[in-house]
Amino acid sequence: MRPRGLPPLLVVLLGCWASVSAQTDATPAVTTEGLNSTEAALATFGTFPSTRPPGTPRAPGPSSGPRPTPVTDVAVLCVCDLSPAQCDINCCCDPDCSSVDFSVFSACSVPVVTGDSQFCSQKAVIYSLNFTANPPQRVFELVDQINPSIFCIHITNYKPALSFINPEVPDENNFDTLMKTSDGFTLNAESYVSFTTKLDIPTAAKYEYGVPLQTSDSFLRFPSSLTSSLCTDNNPAAFLVNQAVKCTRKINLEQCEEIEALSMAFYSSPEILRVPDSRKKVPITVQSIVIQSLNKTLTRREDTDVLQPTLVNAGHFSLCVNVVLEVKYSLTYTDAGEVTKADLSFVLGTVSSVVVPLQQKFEIHFLQENTQPVPLSGNPGYVVGLPLAAGFQPHKGSGIIQTTNRYGQLTILHSTTEQDCLALEGVRTPVLFGYTMQSGCKLRAFNRQMCLRRDMGMWRFNASPTLAMKPFLYRSSVEHSLGNTVLDSSSHRLTGALPCQLVAQKVKSLLWGQGFPDYVAPFGNSQAQDMLDWVPIHFITQSFNRKDSCQLPGALVIEVKWTKYGSLLNPQAKIVNVTANLISSSFPEANSGNERTILISTAVTFVDVSAPAEAGFRAPPAINARLPFNFFFPFV
Repeated sequence: MRPRGLPPLLVVLLGCWASVSAQTDATPAVTTEGLNSTEAALATFGTFPSTRPPGTPRAPGPSSGPRPTPVTDVAVLCVCDLSPAQCDINCCCDPDCSSVDFSVFSACSVPVVTGDSQFCSQKAVIYSLNFTANPPQRVFELVDQINPSIFCIHITNYKPALSFINPEVPDENNFDTLMKTSDGFTLNAESYVSFTTKLDIPTAAKYEYGVPLQTSDSFLRFPSSLTSSLCTDNNPAAFLVNQAVKCTRKINLEQCEEIEALSMAFYSSPEILRVPDSRKKVPITVQSIVIQSLNKTLTRREDTDVLQPTLVNAGHFSLCVNVVLEVKYSLTYTDAGEVTKADLSFVLGTVSSVVVPLQQKFEIHFLQENTQPVPLSGNPGYVVGLPLAAGFQPHKGSGIIQTTNRYGQLTILHSTTEQDCLALEGVRTPVLFGYTMQSGCKLRAFNRQMCLRRDMGMWRFNASPTLAMKPFLYRSSVEHSLGNTVLDSSSHRLTGALPCQLVAQKVKSLLWGQGFPDYVAPFGNSQAQDMLDWVPIHFITQSFNRKDSCQLPGALVIEVKWTKYGSLLNPQAKIVNVTANLISSSFPEANSGNERTILISTAVTFVDVSAPAEAGFRAPPAINARLPFNFFFPFV
């Protein structure tokens, strides 16, 4: 039964709206986190009274069906965590960030992380920063967000819909069964033509990769060679497809003024649509015109007026001037798939009967708006003095992940005048190609009764063994825990002893730095997706064992082998092998009562393994001559 005058659809919608509005009193749980905490807070939910009108059907509640189980836990989801084993700036959900990193954050780049927006009730995580705390803390809040739309998924009874279904692969056992369940395989030529025609017409209000660029009359023509070396003018320019082609034209020099492909207006007159099927047009602007003479000298014109090919008679032969030789398009686009600017550059020349047929060159490049070009360490070979390109491979088969700081991809220790390893912890020196470098620092250790004293402005621990540390470690009056050793900075007392493994771990972190890479690029312009071309770093560990001693890493030696690649006239530097050798030494643990100094050093050497250059010549032709069968008659 329902009240009179209300349609059935309106009654159902009112019931759904009442069910949704009754859930807006969920109480979120707030958790304040400091260092590397990724525990999810749980929100508590109560029961809500029914607010449906009397006589209307009951809206499905939590007890009438299963709640949709989220496929991804939003409490541990972090979309801005891009660098492995490193803290991403302003990424509040990055588990690698500590309270020290939070102190330099300005705001959370991703303040809210939500689940599936189609559900009526979904989990949401809200991140914020509490700068009033010392040290700054991250505020983690897990709430149950309500979808205000009445057209949402409230209950799901089809669990496979929450994830992709693995398709059943046909084999000899299930092929007949799959054939019975399917409708068969048919191909209608007429429907195929109509289907491909619909695909060629872009329906979205933005350009996508590979879609032809539309103009006011048809599409932007980009001449290229197809089946032969001759230029084809009906080839469309595709969005985000950079091209550089050369093709030839067979022209009649007497008719050069009538050939459109030789004129500037043929390339500069079209107007590109800002988005497909739009009325907004982007004109093509001529940025530069360079004139090439018959002896190949180049001269740039001050104006950018459109010039027409002109036939000139010079005595006994004819010349055609202002002929288009090179065309370069430069299109600027936005991340929304809109073309905002179109620039054009020409190289015009003079054509005589000697150079017919004519060769033309066409280029087109796409530049994203408000972006800076990525600097390279060489193109293609490395340039001396530029940093080595290096990165990680998160899992097998994936590409290389690199940090945005090109000077922080492969680094070594940074030397200071004080030679204190802990004074500038985290400050590194980039490895530059061709530069043999060596850096180091010192750590002091003592073997006396455990106490803490200050000598000449330096805090020293008299433990067995321990390190001489700068007072910058005491950032607050709270207790700092180092393994089994606890340092109370308010009373300056040391309890327990620093074990050998903890000291070795600290020295290793100083040598390797934060996130030592696994691969090095062979060339300065190597692409991250070309995983098979990258050179893996070979890690070697050397140790010298002694009885009753502590094994501490003392040196990291990086050897880079490179070779000259390519032509003898312009050889390119290519890295072929990289080795990282970690050398450990023995440190006595006996209570000798003397102060001991641990020397830590890093070194980088570049070894040229190029083979002696040999000029290569083309093999002489083989003469395949046959003599007549009776040439030596009658002697043979």
